[in-house]
Amino acid sequence: MNFKLASLLSASVVIAACGGGDSAIDGARDIPNRFGNTVNALDDFSTGSTGDSSNAKGLKENEVRVTMEVPAYFAPNGKPTRRNLRIVVPDRIQVYTTNHSLQKLDNVDHTIDTGDDGHFIVGFNNGLPIGPDVVIEATWNSHGGITMKALAADSDRDVKVNPFSHYVVEETLGKYQANDFQTVMDCVNDTGGGLCLNKYVWATLADQVHDFEIDIPTGANLATALAGLKDRADFATYVDGIAQYARLNESTSGSIKASSADYNSVFFGLELGETLQSDGTSAAGQWGLRSTQEEDLTNNNAEAFLYPALTLTTFDAFGLSVTSLATDMPYDRQTVTHTPDNQFATKAWLRNSHSSSPGAATLTPKSSSDDDLQPARLLSGRALYQSITYPDDSQPIGWTRNPYYFDAYTTKPSNAETGPNRVLASYFSAGKAIALSNQDGQLKRSNTLENHYLSAFELHLLRSKDFDLAKVPGDFNLVYLSGRFGGPDPIVFETGSGTLNAGNVTDNELSASISANTFTLSRAANGATSFISGTDSQALKIANRRSKLSNETLFMGRLSLCSTCPDTDYTKPDSGQGAASPDGTLLVFNLDDSSWGDGILIAGNKPSASLQTDARYRIQGALLSMTDSANELQQLNGGVLTFNSSTEATLTATQFNVSHSVSERQVTGPEGSDITEIFNYTSTPEGSLALTSITSGLQLDGFYTGDADQVFLAIKDTSRTNPRAGLLLATRIPE
Repeated sequence: MNFKLASLLSASVVIAACGGGDSAIDGARDIPNRFGNTVNALDDFSTGSTGDSSNAKGLKENEVRVTMEVPAYFAPNGKPTRRNLRIVVPDRIQVYTTNHSLQKLDNVDHTIDTGDDGHFIVGFNNGLPIGPDVVIEATWNSHGGITMKALAADSDRDVKVNPFSHYVVEETLGKYQANDFQTVMDCVNDTGGGLCLNKYVWATLADQVHDFEIDIPTGANLATALAGLKDRADFATYVDGIAQYARLNESTSGSIKASSADYNSVFFGLELGETLQSDGTSAAGQWGLRSTQEEDLTNNNAEAFLYPALTLTTFDAFGLSVTSLATDMPYDRQTVTHTPDNQFATKAWLRNSHSSSPGAATLTPKSSSDDDLQPARLLSGRALYQSITYPDDSQPIGWTRNPYYFDAYTTKPSNAETGPNRVLASYFSAGKAIALSNQDGQLKRSNTLENHYLSAFELHLLRSKDFDLAKVPGDFNLVYLSGRFGGPDPIVFETGSGTLNAGNVTDNELSASISANTFTLSRAANGATSFISGTDSQALKIANRRSKLSNETLFMGRLSLCSTCPDTDYTKPDSGQGAASPDGTLLVFNLDDSSWGDGILIAGNKPSASLQTDARYRIQGALLSMTDSANELQQLNGGVLTFNSSTEATLTATQFNVSHSVSERQVTGPEGSDITEIFNYTSTPEGSLALTSITSGLQLDGFYTGDADQVFLAIKDTSRTNPRAGLLLATRIPE
């Protein structure tokens, strides 16, 4: 639905000048509780929502509710909500159009009423805004006064006016150039013929920024609150990523051709964070590993299963073809805490779920070619559902995660009716574990138990109708990243690169001979760290794993990795579970209680093309380091690996840094920084690839596959001062 501006009206009109404005203001001032009774996320924790509360109850289709949340300093007696903010009823609101210079332009044809909860309801007579040009500005006059802005376009129609929404207005519109803003508005107004899907990103952005679990410091004014958000690299980069996404014009919007495409998912999370004491201070630093698992929904009776999955769906909305994606990935979690006196405690957590709420996405073509079957990137802002675990009846734990910008590589579809056969991505998302208390049947947030910072790998491979394991035999290159907690060395991380040779199929099993060069980074029980390079050989089996769906039982590309495979279908294999692409050229496994520990293993066939000079690849992935005094986690975000010649390559990237000072018992981050590395490299026609930095100890070993459009690299850094390990995904950038 398009929104048409009302013209020739005052550029700056307070609500008293709008229809219904006087009575609305007077009515609000007559309410004894100036802080209102809005639905509060503090009192409303549920698994069916993201971290933000919403209240569209009683609203007409053209209405939004305005909820103002100010830093605690401005309303110390206001109604507490999440993130150290207070809910208040503003003394004044304005509704107007704006531009990239943040000028107050035309008034908007609207009405203002007061809801039963005491908050303002804005009605837009020409339909709800969908673009960034309509702003709601609210003022609270207590303690020196504060004025903040929010986009009127908001997907849940509960417009929060707070430092997060104000940051979006200031740092997106305020950083656009005039031509950028015009590109955005051309999309919003459909000047290109009504095919531009990216206009809907604004409602997503306006809503999802309120899912971030970032506390505004006590005593902060607006300037310091905004500065704190800008210093949070994950938040600032998310907002910037969506702002760039919104600039894509209609020629880059697209959708998959299939009405629905389902994928087997492998999800691996590497986390660094902290456990907290009851007063909110840090108790210990904490490493964590997350690995996807299939889940038996019938109490181990093997009658119904939830399999880790991504679904891409094409549907018609507003007369347009829109691609929506949703994920549901159950996972197991292992953690180990590390105190200043080198006490280590390991824990296996109850099954949890990494699930994203359904939302629109954009599939951008590989190039300017008219061929809509070209490889592409799948772009979207993703919000995750909250989850709850019950370690005991007295203390349920709520889990909440921050949104992230999803920038994934997809391959060329096999035909116009089939989705791409893989979706590959890595990203960063922070979150919290929160103690919940049951009050009158509602779960209310209590103290924070953990802050965790997660580097995630998501590899989704298209499900097959009846996967044939005979497609797999042959020679593969491989990389892996894993961790092991407990034992003589309580923390061990390992990377490896090498080969996987698959034998012939017998009874839906094949032999797999694995050989790898390894790099192991360890922390001993006394806190000292060490590293060693070595080799490893394993003789394993790969089994075709049967899947039980609601209407049939079939082989759909899910695999078991095991030393022995007594039951290839419904029992847990002893090394890991994974999936194969429909053509069998890419295998991905979650390592789980294997000889390597918990992690991820990726294996790809020999490439069909050679690496090219001047080729550019988007880099995503994670690095970790351990020294005697610190633990660190780094997420490479939006990096570029350029092959400059037949022997030299350059890596430039922005990275998020999370640091744990062991002696100070303090975890900081994520902070942003830029890195540049120049490598000498060698490659072979069989797909192996090795890059060695000419300025540091950083080495990247792995392989390239496909049309030389995908690269997987294990990281080792033998620097004595900062040894590192990790895993990178590099995918060809459309030119």
